[in-house]
Amino acid sequence: MEQEQKRAIVVGGGITGLAAAYRLKREAKKREIPLDITLLEASNRVGGVIQTEHRDGFTIEHGPDAFISTKPWAKALCEELGIDDKLIGTKPKVRRSFVIREGKLVAVPEGFYMMAPGSIGPFLKSPIFSLRGKFRIALDLFIKRRSDIDDESVAGFVRRRLGTEAFDRMAQPMIGGIYTSDAENLSLKSTFPRFLEMEQEHGSIIKALLTQKRKAAETSRDTSGPRYSLFLSFADGMQTLVDTLAENLFECIRLGCSVSTIQEKEDAMGWRVCLDNEEVLETDLLCIALPAPQTSNILSEVCPYLSEKLSNIPYTSSATVNFAFPREDVPHPLNGMGFVVPIKEQLNLIGCSFSSVKFENRAPSNHVLLRAFVSESATNFKGAANSDTKLEDITSSALIDVSNLLGITNPPIFSIVSQHTQSMAQYQVGHERLVGEIDDLAKGLHGLALAGNAYHGIGIPDCINSGDRAAISLLNNI
Repeated sequence: MEQEQKRAIVVGGGITGLAAAYRLKREAKKREIPLDITLLEASNRVGGVIQTEHRDGFTIEHGPDAFISTKPWAKALCEELGIDDKLIGTKPKVRRSFVIREGKLVAVPEGFYMMAPGSIGPFLKSPIFSLRGKFRIALDLFIKRRSDIDDESVAGFVRRRLGTEAFDRMAQPMIGGIYTSDAENLSLKSTFPRFLEMEQEHGSIIKALLTQKRKAAETSRDTSGPRYSLFLSFADGMQTLVDTLAENLFECIRLGCSVSTIQEKEDAMGWRVCLDNEEVLETDLLCIALPAPQTSNILSEVCPYLSEKLSNIPYTSSATVNFAFPREDVPHPLNGMGFVVPIKEQLNLIGCSFSSVKFENRAPSNHVLLRAFVSESATNFKGAANSDTKLEDITSSALIDVSNLLGITNPPIFSIVSQHTQSMAQYQVGHERLVGEIDDLAKGLHGLALAGNAYHGIGIPDCINSGDRAAISLLNNI
């Protein structure tokens, strides 16, 4: 007997929604389930923050410029899509980074991983820390592990094990470069669980890193330090992934469709998706792949308690500014991937990536592409965030800092600013418990799944995995 056709709607056309729709399509075909899939995106393009622009020989990323291969889901999807041959790694000769100290770029010591040293010699020689700071970091070797493993903030953990200077001068800027967040409230368990495991297994972060280095040497693999070799991108930019997914889903995508709310059908065996234009779509399966605040709004009528829980996940904003220069106008040797900036330095920047040094094919010969990251506080996003004046302010403040730090005196060939308003989920202390409650509540809504960067990871691989899992869970419950 032939199966009755089912309908599935994915709300949100970022990387999570694209991954969810793609997995629904592939898995339904594999299971021989007749499934009509619609992906609804409010804007005029899919991809969310992932967007690549090609201009005058430059490859410019408006959003993320790479993903990490240690989490397998993004690379596996690339292989499935047949685009793994377009992947590129970072340039091997410049796999190091800098941190700003008193207005100067200082190389991160070899083997230093986020907050603690994995090699003693380079750490002791580094001018990043004072003698007193180095002594306090070394005390990690003798401080007892915590007897309980309740969640604590990243800042609290680093100060407890390694001291205030380790946090202020290294951990805070490194973490800020990843999460654009306040580490004082950031959950260690939800963001850097490996450090918690290191403490519990070895009693010391330094001991754990030294052990890891020794094992790596025995197997001839470098697994300590920032591990730059694990970052992957595409020869033509990150848009390659988005475009390939969109091509596979061209018949499913509807742009300019903003969802106002959803309603459960009377028989509780499906959903009504109400659009802003008053159109109502009916579906058997529904995946909401939006930021938590928007998901909260959509669910406010059907499940107020779940909506309230979702509203407790905060988000922050940020901006990136791409600058193009002739190579001769940048005095710094650019002998690394980029730099991060401690809050103590009181600059507008979170950090800066040397894009044309980091990856091949990012700038024409004898030119440089730099990508500056500006914090929410520096850009005052709560003001007129979309005005021309605001964009000029963001660009000029970033240019002043970049020019001062790299010794640049001439204006750029061009600059491009990209704003990401309320795009980065903040995993605050207690996040794991909160998400557990959200997952339990969502399971009670038949035929509905939540996905996105609000729950179990913020990176591209995490988002792809979230979309995959949501799709599989929906199909498993038909």
